[in-house]
Amino acid sequence: MSKRIGTDGSLLHSLPWTLGALAFSVVPHLQFLPIWVTAIFLACSAWRWQVERKRWRLPPTWIRIVLSLLCFIGVLASYESVSGVGPGSALLAVMAALKLLETKERRDQFVLLFISIFLIMSSLLREQYLWSLPYLMSGVLFTMTAWLRMADARKMSVVQSLRTGGRLMAYSVPLMIAMWIFFPRIATPFWAVPIDTSGATSGLSDQMSPGDISSLSLSDAVAFRVNFPGAIPPPQQRYWRGLVLHRFNGRTWTGNDPSFDTRARDDVDYLGESVKYQITMEPTRQHWILALDMPSEWDRNQRIFMASQQQLARMQPVDQRITYSVTSHPSYRLNNQLSRFSSDYYTQLPGNSNPQSVELAREMRASADSSETYINQVLRKFHQEEYFYTLQPPPLGNDPVDRFLFDTRQGFCEHYASAFAVLMRAAGIPARVVLGYQGGEINPMGRYLIVRQADAHAWNEVWLPERGWFRVDPTAAVAPQRIDEGRSGAMFDGIGASWGLDAPSEFLYQITMTWDALNTKWNEWILAYGPDNQSKFMEWLGMDDPDWQKMMLTLVALVILLILIISVLLIMRYRPPPKDEIARLYRKFTVAAGVDPAIGETPLSYFARLTKEIPELAGAADDITSLYLDARYGPSEMASVKALQSAVTGFARQRH
Repeated sequence: MSKRIGTDGSLLHSLPWTLGALAFSVVPHLQFLPIWVTAIFLACSAWRWQVERKRWRLPPTWIRIVLSLLCFIGVLASYESVSGVGPGSALLAVMAALKLLETKERRDQFVLLFISIFLIMSSLLREQYLWSLPYLMSGVLFTMTAWLRMADARKMSVVQSLRTGGRLMAYSVPLMIAMWIFFPRIATPFWAVPIDTSGATSGLSDQMSPGDISSLSLSDAVAFRVNFPGAIPPPQQRYWRGLVLHRFNGRTWTGNDPSFDTRARDDVDYLGESVKYQITMEPTRQHWILALDMPSEWDRNQRIFMASQQQLARMQPVDQRITYSVTSHPSYRLNNQLSRFSSDYYTQLPGNSNPQSVELAREMRASADSSETYINQVLRKFHQEEYFYTLQPPPLGNDPVDRFLFDTRQGFCEHYASAFAVLMRAAGIPARVVLGYQGGEINPMGRYLIVRQADAHAWNEVWLPERGWFRVDPTAAVAPQRIDEGRSGAMFDGIGASWGLDAPSEFLYQITMTWDALNTKWNEWILAYGPDNQSKFMEWLGMDDPDWQKMMLTLVALVILLILIISVLLIMRYRPPPKDEIARLYRKFTVAAGVDPAIGETPLSYFARLTKEIPELAGAADDITSLYLDARYGPSEMASVKALQSAVTGFARQRH
């Protein structure tokens, strides 16, 4: 007889739970997975369900091998790698889908549920949102319920399975909290892996061409959040310095890769009062670190340094959300002295590019009695003539500065910053472009500043002998409301549209701000719980100067204590029931009589056999048997039990 290949329908009651657990674990990855991976997962799930329902045969081995190779090649082609969160998640989803096609027994379902747990946990490597914890708990509970349904579905109801799974998870909560609090922390999470690069990341680039910032300015994604222990600076001082661009090829401005410069901080004279704040920056996969212009002190624990041109940077790209502290001085003087070489470098323009702009600059400079007068003339030109601020300017062809200044006259910050720098350099004034963010929105729920990608901004720095490098924002001459209110400062007006409504909604705005405040606290209290916060918490508990040995010993002691407590609770819950007093007394009677009752022998049968073997015990045995039957099967009264106890005690005393 040939061996059956396929299924006999024995998994029909448990397979839906397994498929549901896998689907639940894949949901957070769907937005990051290629469409074909999702299609493969759904197709294999439907195929396996039909196989079980209609008793079809499972696909042969060669088909599974071919599908495995094709899926592996597909993941490699989609991500150009098989390592990282993105490729790893895709491979896990594909592995689960193909494993379904060879699932014959319950042990195969156990493997699928293990894969489900891995998929749930791997979603935390991408991001730990506020909803991550309830999703994690729900996903594990669903998977454990599926496990219980698969193991004992016919003896246990769904509600009982859910309760059992919830109780098992509740047992682990104290241990989970203890390990989270006391487990020795390291500055960089050992579980951190590079996130997938299948999608674009919002953030400033190390080059600027007209039109680049428009995509950021149309995005309401959060760039970073800022907590000020004191007063929040006014909008006019909220220039968040990112990177400096100083090379121009006629169309595009570029800068240098960040490198440590020991003289960068020494070139700054910090004036006036300082501003202290803490920034929580979203991942950008870039080295640039944002800070309020001009930073004087910063968090060294994050390996942040000041590069040339006073831009902060980090040794490693910002692949994950980071939190760092900075002290800045809104008033400063930068580079009072500029060498002849540097002066020539910052006035360079490519030959034969934007000739109309160069000619205009020379004419205006010739009519001005000083460099400051010339700068004011250019700003006045932007302010008084018909130049317009718009995020959807017409395209620019060759000589983009000429076309912008003389033809289109429409653009946003980078158009004006690029044109202004060209006009300055053409007049012999050193100039450069600074990219960063300007403004920010105060969240009234948490009293912190939200800086969004919509606040991405470009401005200029020019150098004069008597002032050094100083900020000039030509956008403020055209659209002062952009600086006073900021782009994201008008988020209330657009909050209705983001929810699919035509009109702004104060209620939805409050919901949005509340949700952001909750996310911020989640990031601050949970995700940012690192070595510093752990040390502070240990000191609050009275453990001064804790090192990893003390914390490890404390963790071990707490784990042992929790295990003992849980063990005692389990012992109390599942302890054997107390012995039956009536049965104990009857057993005492039979022992005293010296004749053991046979298995299944009734008291009356035992009495008859006992009187035959030992006739002199007939009277006492008759009384005790009657009292036993009365206590066991009669009304539940303590008097019957006490009478039986007195008779048995007297009988045992006489026998001894």
